[in-house]
Amino acid sequence: MRTKMRLNNDPSKLSLSPLVSNGISQMMSNPPRNEGSSAVSSIKSSAFGNHTERNFDVVKDSMGLAISLNKTESLDAVLDDFSEGYFSLSNENRKKLLLVLAKEYDLNRNQVRELLKQYLGLELQSGNEGESSNVDDGSVLFSAFYQIEKNLRQALKPTYDVLFERFNNHTGGLKFLSILRADILSILEHENIVSLRALEYFLKEKLSTWLSPAALELHQITWDDSASLLEKIVAYEAVHPINNLLDLKRRLGIGRRCFGYLHTSIPGEPLIFIEVALLKNVAQTIQEVLWDDPSIPEPEATCALFYSISSTQPGLAGINLGKFLVKRVITLVKRDMPQVSTFATLSPIPGYMQWLLSKLASQSVLAKGDNTEQPAGGSGSTFQENLLEPDEERMLMNSAPETCAGKNGMEVMLNLLTATNYEWTSSAELVSALKPPLMRLCARYLLQEKKGGKALDSVANFHLQNGAMVERLNWMADRSEKGLRQSGGIMVNYMYRVEHIEEYAQSYFSTGHIHASSDVRLYTMPQKEHEATAD
Repeated sequence: MRTKMRLNNDPSKLSLSPLVSNGISQMMSNPPRNEGSSAVSSIKSSAFGNHTERNFDVVKDSMGLAISLNKTESLDAVLDDFSEGYFSLSNENRKKLLLVLAKEYDLNRNQVRELLKQYLGLELQSGNEGESSNVDDGSVLFSAFYQIEKNLRQALKPTYDVLFERFNNHTGGLKFLSILRADILSILEHENIVSLRALEYFLKEKLSTWLSPAALELHQITWDDSASLLEKIVAYEAVHPINNLLDLKRRLGIGRRCFGYLHTSIPGEPLIFIEVALLKNVAQTIQEVLWDDPSIPEPEATCALFYSISSTQPGLAGINLGKFLVKRVITLVKRDMPQVSTFATLSPIPGYMQWLLSKLASQSVLAKGDNTEQPAGGSGSTFQENLLEPDEERMLMNSAPETCAGKNGMEVMLNLLTATNYEWTSSAELVSALKPPLMRLCARYLLQEKKGGKALDSVANFHLQNGAMVERLNWMADRSEKGLRQSGGIMVNYMYRVEHIEEYAQSYFSTGHIHASSDVRLYTMPQKEHEATAD
């Protein structure tokens, strides 16, 4: 049975919506995308089957019937008909239909306005001096308040709420709604359509309610699970691709654990799963976790290391199932293995190199005296600053080959990091010269660069909001092409100190404060203070 299981990391082999061009999420509430997932955009099928495209108006009418029908005995057939019709549509017609849903089945604002007028009228009447204080009059007045409030609550629900509720109670409906939201998110990546954004937000809130921890089953995924489930683990693994059967078996074998959240409405398919390595110490490189042999005997393990968290449903992006999963797994491991006292991650830093290259490019432009031009796609600074310490600049200028020469250290660094095939990693001298600035600027990126008061890096934000702290930066921890492209090969250990998880999560949520070890904070200190501390 196992030998027949096709191992590949091509999400296009799974049943996803053709509008989802980047379907596989990685590590967080709003995660980075898996390589190769653009293949999903070409698929014209889903878990609900392949169909010749139907007439748009027919599918539109089917949607209207799914919302308006009162006959319970016919509802399942109508919902099936609409979902099949939806999946038969081209990308353009799906977008057109979603806009109809967002606009024509929105709430009735004229009704809301009239109810508000009535409500305000009652407030004014009750506040007039000289009004009767008769108890009966007061009861009538409050009865009127309650009735209008009830009507307001109903009026503030958009009509498409009926469709969502019906699909949630329909076999396969939750999966359909997840794909529907994935399509909406795909459209919103390119166009900011207000009505569609309101539709997406409303659906997200509904899904968040329906996918509460109480509705999810924590399942330990083992080698004995069905081949179809294991195929999904292989295909959806978004952090460290599973290469072959032996690789998969190792990740599910002695010294390793894999847990996933399942939902009864999407049987046999984890919504999110986490991979755990049982170790003596916190690993510093992904090599130790994935390839170094042999695994230690489990009774000797004192550390549970989370090295991969992957979401399988693009339509659930932003719904933080991982938060609950991490905490549940910590509780379960503590119960089953009391000797394990350390809970940490070995995590990628997916946004670091993009941020750094943008900073270096913008500073290069400013150094040339052109303050108006900014690099495309970056968040370049409008202020001139030297990102390098004097010693770092000297080392880079002295070690750079002619092909990567520049007028200053930042230009040299930019040339080295953007050179093809990451040639700098093959030179011990260049690796030595780049390590100090890359590690220091990585600490700055993780601890100080923020968006909306929260960590700029998506994986950092995920773990920090869950109550972790930044424990250690690891140089050359992931030498894969992906690791070098995302973070120059640097990985980070986040530590979950059980006794402080809630405290750290609350302080991060309320003030944006990031807890970090003294070793990591040392990187962000000015050079003179750093040297004084070292002495």
